[in-house]
Amino acid sequence: MAQRGPVTAPLDHLLLGAPDLDSAIAWFEKATGVRPAIGGSHPGMGTRNALVSLGGRQYLEVIAPDPAQTTFNFQIDVRTLPEPRLVTWAAASHELDTVVSKARSAGLSVFGPRDGSRVRPDGTTLRWRSAGVLADFRTATVDPVPFFIAWAAGSAHPAADAPAGCRLTAFELRHPDAARLRGLFTTLAIDIVVAPAQTAEIIAVLATPNGEIRLHS
Repeated sequence: MAQRGPVTAPLDHLLLGAPDLDSAIAWFEKATGVRPAIGGSHPGMGTRNALVSLGGRQYLEVIAPDPAQTTFNFQIDVRTLPEPRLVTWAAASHELDTVVSKARSAGLSVFGPRDGSRVRPDGTTLRWRSAGVLADFRTATVDPVPFFIAWAAGSAHPAADAPAGCRLTAFELRHPDAARLRGLFTTLAIDIVVAPAQTAEIIAVLATPNGEIRLHS
């Protein structure tokens, strides 16, 4: 069972992967009573999303292939998932360059920082910078190592106006090499529970209008 209590990890958002966005929106609404709102497309990534606030500056992003794009470059091939599942997560960072510097100093392979953006349905453009660490903890359908995101000044945080009603009450990672994964998180200054397990897994518990639900990889 995922550890209960306030979620103190530097979690910005969870990514719930799905092979089809419309079906995933309907699935989430049936499970929780909250309907995710269309966020927009990620140019060049081949994905589009829908969002739900989890309270504060945390949210859930339903991410799926964008049929309007001909390429697909997302790190997890959500097109192969049989149903919506947690595939990775993003850690909030106000000092992205410092995180990247520490990771490189520790001998880790890093991608970014790089700029990102998407246009919301109302025409507003959200902008951010992101960076990540290339590590061997990932499986075909789940990456327990987050990427880091820093929202641009002037860009509203997606949790501020995404549909409300859900709240994150527990968050945990599981991995066959839990001790080594915890060591990586110590290097990256991430405080999160990592439990030993036979397979890599991300677990989140949400309080919703329909009661408590458990999302997992």
